[in-house]
Amino acid sequence: MSFLGIIVRLGQGLASRWRNVWFRALGVRMTGYVWLREVSIPRQWGDIFLEKGTSLDDGVVLLCSGPSSTGKIYIRGAYLNRYTMLDAHEKIEIGEGCMIGPHCYITDADHGTNRDIPVSKQPMRCEPVILERGVWLGAGVRVLKGVTIGEGAAVGAGAVVTKDVEAWSIVAGVPARVIGHRKG
Repeated sequence: MSFLGIIVRLGQGLASRWRNVWFRALGVRMTGYVWLREVSIPRQWGDIFLEKGTSLDDGVVLLCSGPSSTGKIYIRGAYLNRYTMLDAHEKIEIGEGCMIGPHCYITDADHGTNRDIPVSKQPMRCEPVILERGVWLGAGVRVLKGVTIGEGAAVGAGAVVTKDVEAWSIVAGVPARVIGHRKG
């Protein structure tokens, strides 16, 4: 690595450490060091729990809404790539060793669909989202409310996951469907 590369890397490390201090002071719970690039956590900091080994790249947004509760967003040593957004009203849990590609969106809620009431006036319908250990989401994946993605599953780029995915499955498409299984 060049001298300039070392200086850039050192600056990024110091900035990440500063963000660790800043977000802890705001109330984000962290166990150990978490790699934080330029992330956005706009509110409800106490609802977020990040375990040691978690890495959040540039543009990641952790957004909590609704009544406050501990662990609304819980990330266990996973990597979230650039411009990924977690939008939690009840619970989004990301397991250890998960890799989430760029521009993914994960939400645990949606609005009602009663045609007699404007969508903006309808209550949120919430169901937890869980990504078990070692899940891999390709670029641009959407994971919707109530979904559990089993251990080691892989989700193809651009997929929209609307139903549970079995462990070690490979899914793709809109809506996502099984196209194979990972082999040992």
